Amino acid sequence: MNGVHDMGGMDGFGKVEAEPNEPMFHEEWESRVLAMVRAMGAAGAFNIDTSRFYRETLPPHVYLSSSYYKKWFLGLEEMLIEKGYLTREEVAAGHAMQPARALKHGKFDLANVERVMVRGKFARPAPAPAKFNIGDRVRARNIHPTTHTRLPRYVRGHVGVVELNHGCHVFPDSAAMELGENPQWLYTVVFEGRDLWGADGDPTLKVSIDAFEPYLDPAR
Repeated sequence: MNGVHDMGGMDGFGKVEAEPNEPMFHEEWESRVLAMVRAMGAAGAFNIDTSRFYRETLPPHVYLSSSYYKKWFLGLEEMLIEKGYLTREEVAAGHAMQPARALKHGKFDLANVERVMVRGKFARPAPAPAKFNIGDRVRARNIHPTTHTRLPRYVRGHVGVVELNHGCHVFPDSAAMELGENPQWLYTVVFEGRDLWGADGDPTLKVSIDAFEPYLDPAR
């Protein structure tokens, strides 16, 4: 979706300021938010792509004014409400008001925390041969889905060159909407900076993205 989260190439937000010796968490509540998101995902309430989609759907003024883990918290809250694990009345009251809905994978104990906190593997068997080879010129499709996509807005319609083939992986666009894994080939595609930013762009700049096969067409 074309939301404020897709900020590549946009002006007016200032440069990224790295924080020296940045701690893992700035406040104790941030660690609890991370734990809740990972625990509920591991228990089968949602997948990682669905979780990302709900953060992307936050209203622009909320998204831009929220810290990293506040976005995680607000996205989690809305997602659990829409999926029936919480009600807005329970959120307002601060406690459960009805029996808990059963989770797909049940609860896990301390012995399973390490397994849960290690990200899963997303590579899958290929359903068909790859359409593109290393060195092929490809054009990123000019798509504007209203749901989750991993294709950055600033490369759409532009031509790049396939640099790597990463094999087949779960397709985030399908997984986010809980339409199945729909495995697709994943490539690294390199674009010339001036092709993206115009004649005033840095002539030495190249931009690499990882792009799934449905995002790409042969360049004519």
